[in-house]
Amino acid sequence: MRVANSTLTAAAAALALLAAGCGTGTTPSAAAAPPARTTTPHTTIPHTATPPAADPGRATAASAASARYGAAARTTATGSTTTQSTATRRTGAASQRCRTTGLRARVGRQDPGAGNRYAPLVLTNTSGKTCWVYGFVGLVLIDGRGDVLRTRTRRESVTPHRVSLRPGASAHARLHWTVVPSGHETRCPSSARLMIIPPDEVAHLEVPFPATVCDDGRIDARPMAPGASL
Repeated sequence: MRVANSTLTAAAAALALLAAGCGTGTTPSAAAAPPARTTTPHTTIPHTATPPAADPGRATAASAASARYGAAARTTATGSTTTQSTATRRTGAASQRCRTTGLRARVGRQDPGAGNRYAPLVLTNTSGKTCWVYGFVGLVLIDGRGDVLRTRTRRESVTPHRVSLRPGASAHARLHWTVVPSGHETRCPSSARLMIIPPDEVAHLEVPFPATVCDDGRIDARPMAPGASL
């Protein structure tokens, strides 16, 4: 009985001390404190409408022609060290490839003959520095309404050479096409303009080109050569 009374007395004393501690105004421990709230600022990204391309058909045609026909220099521009050294000696400094922005294009006089047509496609260096062209151009026919016509540019089996152009100098590519319907054709479409992608370029130039091109728009093209005439 004494043991029980002692136990009860000790328990009562402990409760009294606990009650006294709760009333002292001691700050609760950090473990019991609620976690601090963090606020992530909300950023609003303004919506910018992307304007539609002026002519998706022309842009697509230009990209396709550039990828297919305008990349000759990427595979062979590293060609002959001797050729590059010669060009360097002539210009006094290493020249760079001619860019579309530094070129002017035109199609020279058409030479008719037995249902065939020949004409020089001329590129002139309008920049203030010497540059070079190498390889084949890309071509896309456009009709009078601005629509892209079926165009098949075929490279002739002629070895290309790098052509160095001083400011104002020109190079040309001989173009050939037929005006006689063939195969399933009963008539051939007429073009009004010609889109030209210089060798190894993406941007294009447009020039007047009133012509009738048969054989599903086939145009045979030779690589760039010096001069502005055939």
